[in-house]
Amino acid sequence: MAILGTVGLATLLPARGGAATGLSHATVFVIGLLFFLYGARLSPKAAWDGVKQWRLHAVILAASFVLFPLLGLAAEAASKPVLGPELAKGVLFLTLLPSTVQSSIAFTSLARGNVAAAVCAASFSSLAGIVVTPALASVVLGGAVRVDGSAVTSLTAQLLLPFIAGQVARRWIADWIGAHKPFLTLVDRGSVLLVVYSAFSEGVVAGVWHSVSMARLGALALCCAVLLAAVLAATSLASARLGFARPERVTLVFCGSKKSLASGLPMAAVLFPGHELSLMVLPLMLFHQIQLMVCTVLARRWGREAAGAEAITEVSSSPGPRYAAAEA
Repeated sequence: MAILGTVGLATLLPARGGAATGLSHATVFVIGLLFFLYGARLSPKAAWDGVKQWRLHAVILAASFVLFPLLGLAAEAASKPVLGPELAKGVLFLTLLPSTVQSSIAFTSLARGNVAAAVCAASFSSLAGIVVTPALASVVLGGAVRVDGSAVTSLTAQLLLPFIAGQVARRWIADWIGAHKPFLTLVDRGSVLLVVYSAFSEGVVAGVWHSVSMARLGALALCCAVLLAAVLAATSLASARLGFARPERVTLVFCGSKKSLASGLPMAAVLFPGHELSLMVLPLMLFHQIQLMVCTVLARRWGREAAGAEAITEVSSSPGPRYAAAEA
């Protein structure tokens, strides 16, 4: 409901001019704060354990840069007669992008997955995407792509450095973080809502949502939903077949099924300058909103299920009348 409300707010009152600039700075700050808090909450051992799970990271990278592009090629061919060449090419483009960072980690946290592994997996995907996405785009889209090295600096400054700072500050603030978990949840959810508002504001101001008919927009939404459903099903099946534990399965599903709007828009500006840009990014913007809404429902449901299982385990392991009452 909060996401739908945020979409409505951005549609009626989009950020413009100085407000849009301030919103951009606020988004950067909140994402940096999110990583600082994750760094402060995660013990160094847990963070190292996340790095060591190479099988999990390999499967997530394969989902992002092998499975998704293959599905994108099929989706482009199937949807071109209905969507037209520009929108169909935009669908293919979104499948080449790296995974999101903040929302993947936030949803993994809400669903009680392996947050340490999610931090590493999402960061690895973003770093790989700086090189892999332009390379894939130059092959399947036929355009020369310039790789901007400043993206590496931006990613390091916004994500890696706050996380390291949180690790350093952990010895002083870990107890406070543990006692104020609702604050961390607020930052998790707030970062997602801020990204939704920012993305929809950009679309409304640019007039992207009025550049296609409602019929084509509906067909595009259906195409994006089918694409997301296919990847969610594939990652869920793969996580079970490969024998991952529940926390790692959650991480695989959320990190392997996302596509980054934050990385996609700058790359699209390089790939498709001029009038094509608005249509090329429309599938990405729509897919981004659908993935946030669908994964919000999944994360909340899985989080409740995990909390219930933990409560049952805690009660069952307690001796005396509580155990007898639980069995009764």
